[in-house]
Amino acid sequence: MPVYTVHAPFPAGADLRATDKFVFVRDGFHYWAMVFGPFWLLWNRLWLVLIGWLVFVAAFHAGLSSLGIGRGAILFSDIIVALLMGFEASSLRRWTLSRGKWRLLDIVVGDDEDTAERRFFERWSQKQHGIVNDQWAVDRGGPPPTRNTPGQQFSNPPPLPAGGIIGLFPEPGGSR
Repeated sequence: MPVYTVHAPFPAGADLRATDKFVFVRDGFHYWAMVFGPFWLLWNRLWLVLIGWLVFVAAFHAGLSSLGIGRGAILFSDIIVALLMGFEASSLRRWTLSRGKWRLLDIVVGDDEDTAERRFFERWSQKQHGIVNDQWAVDRGGPPPTRNTPGQQFSNPPPLPAGGIIGLFPEPGGSR
């Protein structure tokens, strides 16, 4: 099943009540990014990535041509670059969102984007306690347990068994 990451703009751009601005990015291979790389980048408004891709491809072709590489090898290298674009398309989109001051809210698994949205909003709405208590991110639980803190769960280690030894040997230094 596909994995989606959920991104939301920082509160300065939009508050958490504007859930229609949340973006779901599917992780995995993007076929259209492989086939139509620069057009896919334009469609998804990845301007910096598009400029970097154009500079990289131009420099890559110039370097291969200056080395005297044949057309077949250059075509093969273009196929490799297109495959890399298909594999890294979602990472490039997440990178662009993080540069645009978007934050990662959660990671959701679903058969398609609609199922992922439904699962995310079911889980997210249960954790919202009203508009006054908006979360900056999904609550992942309390701090890790510490020793000797009164009232905190798991602050004391579990008691040792009656013999004091755990394992195959009933006494320290005993015979085998």
